[in-house]
Amino acid sequence: MNLTITTPALLFPAISLLLLAYTNRYLTLASLVRDLHDRYKKFSEDHLTGQIKNLRVRIKIIKNMQILGVASFFLCVATMLVLFVEWELAGTILFAISLILLLASLALSIAELRISADALDIQLQDCE
Repeated sequence: MNLTITTPALLFPAISLLLLAYTNRYLTLASLVRDLHDRYKKFSEDHLTGQIKNLRVRIKIIKNMQILGVASFFLCVATMLVLFVEWELAGTILFAISLILLLASLALSIAELRISADALDIQLQDCE
């Protein structure tokens, strides 16, 4: 396979949008945590502890999603740099690692979405 400098550059928009989506999810969770914390302090409702535990797990997952996404982006830039100096083997290896990190980030995203759905179930159970 002939890897050119433009190949890793194709991932720039995708990774940037992905990181933006991850940041939006994180900010939404941060707002939820603050709201739940205030409600728990005022009312000490038992059902809120399940939601708080759920949010704690989701925040850890999103943090790891972001770390893997940034590492993937970093390796894409490193790939371009080593391809620029014509180190094709190093560029191919770095690009492969970058893709693996991106896949891991996306896998964590799927896991977080599943936990998010569980959180909605907890909320709906409270309404019943």
